[in-house]
Amino acid sequence: MKQNHTRQLLGSLLVGVFVLGACGSDDDTGSSDTGSTGTGVTEITSTTETAVATDATDATATTATTEVSSSDSAGAGGTITVYTGRHYGIEPVFEQFTADTGIEVRFTTGNDPELRERLIAEGVNTPADVVMTADAANIELSSDAGILASVDSDILSETIPEGLRGEDNDWFALSQRARVIISSTERVENPPTTYAGVGDPEWQGKLCLRPSTHPYTQSIVASLIIAEGEARATEIVQSWVANDPLYINSDTDIYNAVADGECDIAIANTYYLGRLLTENPDFPVGIVWPEQDGRGAHVNVSAAAVTANAPNPEGALALIEWLATDGQQQFADVNFEYPADPNVEPNEIVVGFGEFTADLAAVRQLGANQPAAVAVLSAAGYE
Repeated sequence: MKQNHTRQLLGSLLVGVFVLGACGSDDDTGSSDTGSTGTGVTEITSTTETAVATDATDATATTATTEVSSSDSAGAGGTITVYTGRHYGIEPVFEQFTADTGIEVRFTTGNDPELRERLIAEGVNTPADVVMTADAANIELSSDAGILASVDSDILSETIPEGLRGEDNDWFALSQRARVIISSTERVENPPTTYAGVGDPEWQGKLCLRPSTHPYTQSIVASLIIAEGEARATEIVQSWVANDPLYINSDTDIYNAVADGECDIAIANTYYLGRLLTENPDFPVGIVWPEQDGRGAHVNVSAAAVTANAPNPEGALALIEWLATDGQQQFADVNFEYPADPNVEPNEIVVGFGEFTADLAAVRQLGANQPAAVAVLSAAGYE
């Protein structure tokens, strides 16, 4: 029998007269703290929407003449507002940025698609200076929607590899995560080593997957389309479905399901294991690096961009440059991710996962292939 496990945390808070709607996105637990921290960082969570553009002209955002340069960010100050789909552990990072620069941060969390739609609706009236996503496809879709500003920054060009930033330098990856095969270390001796292998009949009734509506699922299928073509990607996804997977809408719960024997293998992000190992160093689930004889494991990124209509573009760029340099280690470590800057060492727990080959070539293409991925999931009967 197929099941759905979901977890949602909802909250609301009114801060002065400036309010934004929010909900969690990049992890399974949501943000636990709201309101002002007293350190220049304010989380704004509310069911009340900000004012949006009142006509079609005002609601249109373009990046054709929008460019921000590092010379502008040098004198940045004041307050910036961040819309972020990557929220786990983000508050202490913003606190450190404020301590280092004096720039205060107000932020709201939400899932990547809803934050993109909000920016489109708000147009020139948006309060957002920075948008951060937990998924490469969604930041690319934001670029396609014309709501990001191109950036002229030597700092970002030197620290973030070309394949981990937008072609127009309108977004920049800040950390990386791999979506891999995981398996029970107690029950599985020979786990699959390719994404296609997850569909082997051996794993009938022993497989856990995230639902089709989640960006992580859509992006990994987009990567299959890029690497294998749409027809072969459809066959692979159909083989997963044929194994009667248990659909669980939480990677943490997926790891626990493997540990508890509800399934033997699954597909999940690496950083959740980092969190679990801090609580239990003997957690009985291991990582299998897939596609190591070919393109490498599917990698996704957390990314940030200056919005096209940012009220404080200089402060926005200052934040992104800081996250790519002085804040790079903290930003990656707090969520057990891999730094985007290859010269920065990962957290020691992440290092313990071992070296692997990553499919970095696909990162920029995930957004363009997301619609096809959604179609493949539907055609395959993936729930």
